[in-house]
Amino acid sequence: MSVPAKRLATAADLYAIPERRRFHEIIGGELVQKAMPTMRHGHAQLGVGGPLREAYNRRPGARGPGGWWIVSEVEIQIEQHELYRPDLSGWRRERLPSMPQETPILVRPDWVCEVLSRSNAANDLVKKMRVYHRAGVPHYWIVDPDGETLTVYRFTAEGYLVALAAGRGDSVRAEPFGEVEIDLESLFDAGEA
Repeated sequence: MSVPAKRLATAADLYAIPERRRFHEIIGGELVQKAMPTMRHGHAQLGVGGPLREAYNRRPGARGPGGWWIVSEVEIQIEQHELYRPDLSGWRRERLPSMPQETPILVRPDWVCEVLSRSNAANDLVKKMRVYHRAGVPHYWIVDPDGETLTVYRFTAEGYLVALAAGRGDSVRAEPFGEVEIDLESLFDAGEA
């Protein structure tokens, strides 16, 4: 007797959840609730996203290098059964000239940054990383508030290559955003005296 194939979740399943309670992703065809962010998680997310958005998410004529859309917590469908809500993501404006109005976004991002949470770190470090690589996402960053590290991955055909690994106390210029210095001390400052 054969076992019936497990039904894989799709965007329709995700959008059946009321919006105010929809803090989920579809990973490997399973509907997975995102971890509730801690204050430390949010602090690190804004510490990365704020400076990058200010410098790169520019309108025509604004100061800074510009040329990107930098956003947080938007739903991106990578594959039919892989729909993620990364902490931060970005698209080069040359590839995506106008901001998409649809949800989920169907255009592969050029950069993704995940801030690890203890309860689902394996999703970001293994499952989602595999899918991002399969989709050809050029740059994948992992911020680990507990380990106080930033790891920057660069796409290669064989797999992601560690382009930079840094920790608390380091100031870095990380691809693809080399014009902006990120102070990791400020990412992980938990208010110690």
